[in-house]
Amino acid sequence: MTTENKTVTQETVAPKGQLTFDDKVIQKIVGYAIENVSGLLGVDGGFVANIKNKIVNSDNPTDGINVEVGKEQVAVDLNIVIEFGHNAHDIYKDISKVVSQKIEEATSLTLVELNVEVIDIQTKSEFEESRVTIQDRVTDVGKSVQDKATDGLDKVKSATSTDDTRVQ
Repeated sequence: MTTENKTVTQETVAPKGQLTFDDKVIQKIVGYAIENVSGLLGVDGGFVANIKNKIVNSDNPTDGINVEVGKEQVAVDLNIVIEFGHNAHDIYKDISKVVSQKIEEATSLTLVELNVEVIDIQTKSEFEESRVTIQDRVTDVGKSVQDKATDGLDKVKSATSTDDTRVQ
């Protein structure tokens, strides 16, 4: 009996198709990337987003970030608020570096254009005050009313429990 060794080679065939990214994915990458840029207070989302954010707390990292996504390249537009005392050119360089790096790491796409418009300059305290929403104010009022009601109830309890020894 003879045995034949047959070698079977398989060709690796890449599947057909393509990898694409929704704009929101790139917007989130940019939003997360710029969170810790020194001197950058925020990204302005425009009139509608600003009205929404004045009413309800929103931590949407895509607000104010516009992108164009191609098969190999990305373009990003931002309107930003910078902190008084910081240099706008330095902030732009930091944004460019971190956005380019994070997009490349996450998607292998190349940042080919970054347009940043400084729309306002504020102190940190001005910026924080402008971010207080109606929701925050209502919550603060509710907490204040609750605290006062609790204090009043505690006073009534202490007054009735120590002064009236007739009722048992």
